Amino acid sequence: MTTTFHHAGGASLPDGAQMAAIARIAHAEAGIVIAPGKTSMVQSRLAKRLRALDLPDYDSYLALVESEAGQEERRRMISALTTNVSHFFREMHHFDTLRHEVLPPLLARAKAGGRVRLWSAGCSNGQEAWSMAMTVLDLMPDAADHDLRILATDIDPLVVEKGRSATYDAQMVSGVEAPLRKRFFEAASGQYRLIAAARALVSFHELNLHAPWPMRGPFDAIFCRNVVIYFDAEAQDRLWQRFGEALAPGGWLFVGHSERVPVAPLSRFTTAGITTYRLPPAAGHR
Repeated sequence: MTTTFHHAGGASLPDGAQMAAIARIAHAEAGIVIAPGKTSMVQSRLAKRLRALDLPDYDSYLALVESEAGQEERRRMISALTTNVSHFFREMHHFDTLRHEVLPPLLARAKAGGRVRLWSAGCSNGQEAWSMAMTVLDLMPDAADHDLRILATDIDPLVVEKGRSATYDAQMVSGVEAPLRKRFFEAASGQYRLIAAARALVSFHELNLHAPWPMRGPFDAIFCRNVVIYFDAEAQDRLWQRFGEALAPGGWLFVGHSERVPVAPLSRFTTAGITTYRLPPAAGHR
């Protein structure tokens, strides 16, 4: 006799074979590594998908996501398995570096008619990209009138849409200092929306970092924080290399507090601060 233990939500815990299949799909689609011991986490996050699709078990769900008709559900599966935790000005030391070291020469270039591009890769609900925009606007209020733009991307279409809305509840903006909140948010019905000058700077798009990148670059700074910790070592190394190729000479890379980027001689990156890295500048530039 086989006993199935059901949890809240109606879906049982996936068995070993089902976990292996889920982990294989997550790794192939997004480079995410799911350890065998994460069974309860997988159950809690996918139970809603089984209910929404009215499927009785994980075998039925896997049959769907592995079929040609299951492409959209594979995206939703990755979305469900992705952890989206963020807040405004998270790891403030990175924004201090952005303000005092990265932006001054870039803004001078923009004022002189040059091109500046920043990228929030793995932008979650958008707070990181909007924090970058507020930092830019605090130094250069007319930034949107110049060729300066911020790209925000994430694999999860739901959080991309949230970021694109530029609208957050009072709790989500509580970490923004009052002067900045007053300057850069419009309050309405208990919600806070970024002002038009900020919205003009940032564009949100869905992007799988392990798939081909449609944008050309180059970027002057990339924030990719607390993303690659879910990838295996090979996927991490490949991503660091691709970021290096996407950055302009002298470009900056900011990563999460538990992440480390290989530096010279293993790569072209050098350490430039706490979890902050930089490429060498072009010849004749500092």
